[in-house]
Amino acid sequence: MSAMPALAVLAAASPGPGEATAFWLLAPIAVLAALGLVLARSAVHAALFLAVDMLSLAVFYALQDAPFLAFVQVIVYTGAIMMLFLFVLMLIGVDSSDSLVETIRGQRVAAVLLGLGFAVLLIVAIGSAVAGGHAVGLAQPNADGNVPGIANLIFGRYVLAFEATSALLITAALGAMVLAHKERVVARATQEDLMKARFAAGGDPHLLPGPGVYANHDAVDTPALLPDGTPALQSLAPSLRPDPTRPRVAEIEAELDR
Repeated sequence: MSAMPALAVLAAASPGPGEATAFWLLAPIAVLAALGLVLARSAVHAALFLAVDMLSLAVFYALQDAPFLAFVQVIVYTGAIMMLFLFVLMLIGVDSSDSLVETIRGQRVAAVLLGLGFAVLLIVAIGSAVAGGHAVGLAQPNADGNVPGIANLIFGRYVLAFEATSALLITAALGAMVLAHKERVVARATQEDLMKARFAAGGDPHLLPGPGVYANHDAVDTPALLPDGTPALQSLAPSLRPDPTRPRVAEIEAELDR
């Protein structure tokens, strides 16, 4: 969803003082966020700019008496899709150098052609909204309510475009799964393999009691007691085990008392 058609409709619909104030406050932010989305070299920064643009669009929809579109813009697009996009970026670890590698031949030419086509669509939409005087707001489409008006358009006039969009979303989800999937080089270690590795490393074949078991104090820094009464230092974390190269504090205090 682009911010330009929404800005043109809002500007040509003779808004009130509050709507005009919100428009002139958020319109520059939406345009700058859209430019930042295109010019950002980091994928995470581009996603954040897109989230700002979507939040601005949600306010524009609310000002045009379209509360359902506003909530969908915030909950679905900004809250779900954008967060999913960021999670995928963090999962696969896209680096700025990876974006410079052309993995598909001719993708730059295709991107330029699609960009020019999209620019033509924006110019036609803005021209029809501003110069043609056809922007009358959403009062007439929302005569029976915002949700029925959207349903009539989605499942009536624009049903083919809606189905094509759903197919693109499914394709994007499958692409994210393919990018996040990594083939395992070696087989996953089974319980038998882990047991054999433990015995081969010379570890104890049995489980030691946890810290504080059979001891006078139940604390993480108190070692467990073995059946013969000696402390089991293996029950303590390595950082809590006494260092044999350093003298004990009690012995130092005893020497100071002397």
